Amino acid sequence: MKQDSLRNAAYTVDCEDYVHVIKFNPFDSGDACSLIAYGGNNYVVVGTCRFQEEDAEVEGIQYKTLRTFHHGIRVDAIAWSPETRLDALPPQIRFCTAASDRKLRLFTSDLQDKNEYKTFDGHSDYVNDLVFAPKEGQEVASVSDDHTCRVWDLEGNEKARFVLRSPGMSVCWHPEEAFKLMVAEKNGTIRFYDLITHQAILSLECEQTPLMSADWCLKNTLRIGAVAGSDWLIWDITRSSYPQDKRPVHVDRARLFRWSRVNENLFATIGYPGKATTQLLVHHLGHPQPILTGTAAVGSGLTWHRTLPLCAVGGDHKIFFWVTEM
Repeated sequence: MKQDSLRNAAYTVDCEDYVHVIKFNPFDSGDACSLIAYGGNNYVVVGTCRFQEEDAEVEGIQYKTLRTFHHGIRVDAIAWSPETRLDALPPQIRFCTAASDRKLRLFTSDLQDKNEYKTFDGHSDYVNDLVFAPKEGQEVASVSDDHTCRVWDLEGNEKARFVLRSPGMSVCWHPEEAFKLMVAEKNGTIRFYDLITHQAILSLECEQTPLMSADWCLKNTLRIGAVAGSDWLIWDITRSSYPQDKRPVHVDRARLFRWSRVNENLFATIGYPGKATTQLLVHHLGHPQPILTGTAAVGSGLTWHRTLPLCAVGGDHKIFFWVTEM
């Protein structure tokens, strides 16, 4: 494994707009291709990707846009629904966005004539993250600068509200822990809520601020990661409410933390866009230095492929893809 190898993106895809957010579908959609959605100033684009790492007949990357959804306002976050199926007749694409007008929009499309969207109103400040219930996809949870986490049904009715002590930055719903919600706050606290009793059941502390992003490891439910200040932090929730491991990574401030979906020791972080470039770092818990350093022109968003050690970052009219070793 090459240590700290600075490298250009393995693949790039050209886009018609600046890419603010990007999300691989984390659920199996019944197709060999991976679904990816990205959002810009006006649109959400849904496309499929296939990579040479998974299909010898592909040279590099095969990318195809399935549909462009008019959004009319900047997209701040995207979440995929597990109800998205490409193998159904007709197919169903379903995702939810958060926008700069503080509203959520639930989009449903059969990629032909049926294209619907519903608006969820309620948050009084910016929405920073959102996620679908991972099993049935019948609820959406969102966190906001308005110091709340809210759970909605697909009609846009608010089913639950958790009052936070600072802005909500990340929300995660784990497929193996369907009755718990992880909420990360800017003040450095990560809490788990029981969705049946609506009580907080566990909390973790960064002991530093601002916490900008946190993630729940898919491959190991006991592992939580976050970035706060310029550091990444990792918890084992059975051991302590304080981080088990932490390390300074980004010179300025770290912006996003995402676990790989295929390896419980692999994760990526990105910093704030600098004057010209954003730094992507891929880390492995067994290695003292990042195993990959990438730079993207004013990059934003960070997402891992469902089955490959491959991550994507959005940028100026481009998507950048990096491949790492397991």
